[in-house]
Amino acid sequence: MPPAAAALQTSQQVPASPGDAIALEIDAVSKAFRTDGRLVQALDKLSFSVRHGTVTGLIGPDSAGKTTLMRLAAGLLVPDSGSISVLGKNATAQSLQVQASIGYMPQRFGLYEDLTVQENLDLYADLQGVAQTDRAGRYHELLQMAGLAAFTRRLAGQLSGGMKQKLGLACTLLRQPALLLLDEPTVGVDPLSRRELWAIVKRLVRNENTTVLLSTAYLDEAERCDEVVLLHDGQRLDQGDPKRLRERMQGRTFAVGAAQLSKRSLQAYLARVPGVLDALIQGEHVRLVTVDATRPNLATMLPGLADISLTEVPPRYEDSFIALLKARTHADSAAPSRTAKPEAPPARAKAADGDAVIEVAQLERRFGDFRAVKGVSFAVSRGEVFGLLGANGAGKTTTFRMLCGLLPPSGGSLRVAGVDLRHAPAAARARIGYMSQKFSLYAQLSVMQNLHFFSSTYGLARGRADARVRWALAEFALAPLADSASGDLSLGYKQRLALACALMHEPDILFLDEPTSGVDPLARREFWQRINALAELGVTVMVTTHFMEEAEYCDRIAIMATGEILTIGSPSAIKQRARTQTLPDPTMEDAFIGLIEAGTQAEDRS
Repeated sequence: MPPAAAALQTSQQVPASPGDAIALEIDAVSKAFRTDGRLVQALDKLSFSVRHGTVTGLIGPDSAGKTTLMRLAAGLLVPDSGSISVLGKNATAQSLQVQASIGYMPQRFGLYEDLTVQENLDLYADLQGVAQTDRAGRYHELLQMAGLAAFTRRLAGQLSGGMKQKLGLACTLLRQPALLLLDEPTVGVDPLSRRELWAIVKRLVRNENTTVLLSTAYLDEAERCDEVVLLHDGQRLDQGDPKRLRERMQGRTFAVGAAQLSKRSLQAYLARVPGVLDALIQGEHVRLVTVDATRPNLATMLPGLADISLTEVPPRYEDSFIALLKARTHADSAAPSRTAKPEAPPARAKAADGDAVIEVAQLERRFGDFRAVKGVSFAVSRGEVFGLLGANGAGKTTTFRMLCGLLPPSGGSLRVAGVDLRHAPAAARARIGYMSQKFSLYAQLSVMQNLHFFSSTYGLARGRADARVRWALAEFALAPLADSASGDLSLGYKQRLALACALMHEPDILFLDEPTSGVDPLARREFWQRINALAELGVTVMVTTHFMEEAEYCDRIAIMATGEILTIGSPSAIKQRARTQTLPDPTMEDAFIGLIEAGTQAEDRS
């Protein structure tokens, strides 16, 4: 039985609007686990409360304790010390009553992929004891709310990622809960589906007075919450209205441009300047966050350069998040990779080679009668970072797998590193590094064993393999974990190891398939600093991502829908096309959703 089903079995119908002011009270809760012979303190005397009728966001880096807290609140784990009150009930002593009062959707909700949408709803209605007389109305309401009314006969396994998440949420809501616990419900989901999931959550709070505790790796989602709780090392680092937390950063956020520098060179240099807390590529500028509210002196910061611009920009909650974490850890998590530490700002932008190392023409892929990829064409130059974006099910991963030689095309032509993949895939793969969204690590093998295994897979001679393993352990700070099983690593360290494995043979081209899905912002920053450094050294990078801000790191992006490319261009050019009178300064997410919706409407008319 899926864990969500076990947590939700009940025959009791629960009112959605209890009278108490506090829905969830966490009081000095501690919880530890023994893993790989080590005692890991997941929560350490944690205390906070969640008010009724609100959306509270649970934010924190990997291994902060978010999932442990969710499972404790759902009565699925017992705390080592402290107490948890859920809707006035003790979550330990009255766990069955608590589970009868809440909805809980874990990260991997247990849908049955060989059952249809309707059959999954029926199964969970049985498990939750929903009366037959109540089902038809509830089904209709939830299917309409989730946009699944037209898909009741489709197998769950054939739904896109976003549709699966919405079906999982519908199954969780079959019995109207007073408190809804959502553990990272939008991880790996495209921006359009994320927006739809949030619309459902807001509707529940507004219309049914449901209280929601939601953990997320997307910090822009924190801005949509009534309150956020920031966890770090199992402790509460901060709590409050995200608008108030954001306003603490007033006067500390700027956009910097330098015509003589590439945006990657500018970002790598600024990240090392004293007084800079954070530096992120945003469009053609670098978004700068300073340690204090003193306006930066560009002549001092970027000596010897002309045509430099500095503009103050509004702060975001993410700025406050990064500032708090860095103050707590006293570590410069935004420091660039060892391969990208310029001693001084370079005099001019690094010129790309210009030669196309990836060439795709009229690429097709069919699965029976279904055309997953339809006549896709594009080219990528040496040293370019090229993004492939699209909604779940758009054909991005299928295209990636064909480019890596892992899946044969049904039609068209594709050349990678000068090699025709249809005739010599092995020769092309020797020049390629591939990092999948599930990281492709062997969980039972140690960090060291994974590195040696991938070295042998790429055909490295023993001496070179040993040297590359030593490089990887040092470069990615994996040496202290060399003997740990990769399956026991945090998500951030799994990401480091997966990237190290993909780089063991020093490839010319790097394919990254949603490499930061579910990873916290600090780990994402570190990851992109390494990718930017590789691009500056001439490595070609192709990446898919659901984080629209990561698209800003790309030189160009292609947006796909239903197997076709809707548009190709620089992030700035694509945002420019989305500009309207009502939306004069669109974000990358605004542009993405506008293009996808316009493409869907055009398809519906045809």
